[in-house]
Amino acid sequence: MEKRYYSLYQDAENKTADIYIYGDITSWPWIESDVSSYTLSKELQELDDGIENINVYINSYGGEVKESLAIYNALKRHKAKVITIADGFACSGASIIFSAGDERIMNDTSLLMIHNAWIYTWGDSNDLEKAAEDLKKITQTSINAYMNVVNITEEKLKEMMDKETWINGEEALEMGFASQLIDAEEKQAATQSTRKQLLQKIHGYKLREPSAVSVKIDSEEIAQKVIKEFEKRLEKEPQQNKPMDMMRA
Repeated sequence: MEKRYYSLYQDAENKTADIYIYGDITSWPWIESDVSSYTLSKELQELDDGIENINVYINSYGGEVKESLAIYNALKRHKAKVITIADGFACSGASIIFSAGDERIMNDTSLLMIHNAWIYTWGDSNDLEKAAEDLKKITQTSINAYMNVVNITEEKLKEMMDKETWINGEEALEMGFASQLIDAEEKQAATQSTRKQLLQKIHGYKLREPSAVSVKIDSEEIAQKVIKEFEKRLEKEPQQNKPMDMMRA
């Protein structure tokens, strides 16, 4: 698939799609890692009908509120189960997107950051007062998204946003931002589980019905032949050492 402002891959066989939001969330994508709501929403609509799970991997400082809210809503209305994973930082607007997950997974090495919306503005006192009131309404939309998942009061949430708060995995799980926390031991267990599944698949071929031509293989005999061949090669006179050969090694 051609690279765009972010990465989206789908595996029809396993009925999953993977989205990587590893850059800024903006309506004007400039570099490959940037993501816009238009592009992501369009590709969500084009996913195979059989997709049952969407994994959203996030490592982003955030970006525009309107883009973040649009992506949040696009994920919420998709019929597939959405799993959001904070791979590194999920800050500001990215933390809103993180909240869209039916499952929300934090690592013990990832962080959320929440704060109030802000803008650049200018004008007279009336303009500035209006901008302040508008910002309160914009911030409230973020609060609504968080309140759909957290177990703390709205008053407590607003206090945290006023201070601009960083939230680690344990805190996110305790307050409901995250539904699951994966630590180093669980990562290792997951890796071992994957290896086990791979070995099971390899050994599974032995359970298949034999074909018309059956070949008997003596593994011990093959092992002995390999050892003998190796010993023969060791008995040969050593060749002159060559510096470049040593470099390649």
